[in-house]
Amino acid sequence: MTTDVHAHLLLPAMHAEVERRAPELVAEAAELEKRRNGIESLQASGAMVGARIPKLTDVRARLAAMDEQGVDRQWVSVSPNHFYPWAPEGLAVWVAMETNRLVAEHVAQAPDRLIGLGVVPLQHPSRIVEYLDDAVLGRGLAGVEISSFAGDVELSDERLEPFWARAAELGCIVFLHPFGCSLDERLDRFYLSNTVGQPTENAVALSHLIFAGVLDRHPGLKVVAAHGGGYLPTVIGRSDRAWDVRPEARRCEHRPSTYLRKLWFDTVVHDERTLWALVEVAGADRVVLGSDFPFDMGLDDPVAFVRDAGLEAAVTEAILTGNAEALVDTRVKA
Repeated sequence: MTTDVHAHLLLPAMHAEVERRAPELVAEAAELEKRRNGIESLQASGAMVGARIPKLTDVRARLAAMDEQGVDRQWVSVSPNHFYPWAPEGLAVWVAMETNRLVAEHVAQAPDRLIGLGVVPLQHPSRIVEYLDDAVLGRGLAGVEISSFAGDVELSDERLEPFWARAAELGCIVFLHPFGCSLDERLDRFYLSNTVGQPTENAVALSHLIFAGVLDRHPGLKVVAAHGGGYLPTVIGRSDRAWDVRPEARRCEHRPSTYLRKLWFDTVVHDERTLWALVEVAGADRVVLGSDFPFDMGLDDPVAFVRDAGLEAAVTEAILTGNAEALVDTRVKA
């Protein structure tokens, strides 16, 4: 089964309910997005998403597009605008529960081809395990999608320890997909909010995981990083140097580069040289097919991108099929 691990779902009715429940907070979040992205990019993104609504909401349109791409199976996760990292606890846990329900309903329409990932209220660490269980045990989802940070919660936060422990125990997927970048106005033109912001956030989040020793304490974690892990895999030597010479950077047991082989990375990297480098530093068994379906910054023909990269045949097939299958086959199922 050729498997795309990075494909999105939009939940317009749920968003409308969030707007109804917290109109002032939604307006504040919209202002932040305007500051981070700039008007020009927001307008272009609005038109782009509008043209892709059927693929983002309708299972039949999704399956037809998958057939065109030669993709047998998708892991379906919500568009990151549904994270609502600013939401107070009551709203945040409702969003998590409702998102998990709606994702489960969507993938249930084609269970042989779609696998769902839920969400957790990352900004409220005391409630995360509850909604991880809701997603995996309650809804039968393969895991959850999280952002690179939420409010004051970084992925190195000690309050997340129960979450990492439970995710490792369940053997479920934790799909790391940033939403927004804290560099804000510095990226508000030329679509830098995405082209620079997303890989930056991936690198920062993964560095928090690695340097804080999270992967030492929870070796069974299955963290899959979107966008090929951003900048980190290709500049990991700088992290190793810091571990070698800086005492405050030695909170993990081994050099940071060794942990790239304890993570998984999707193929949304857009150039063959970067894909080759990713396979080299992380290992052929740690790279999985991704497309960022159906957004314009994704791969239009993800299977061809991998097949045309000139990798060894066995590596290509592992990326397209075996690696993702191994990840989901070993999880605890509801």
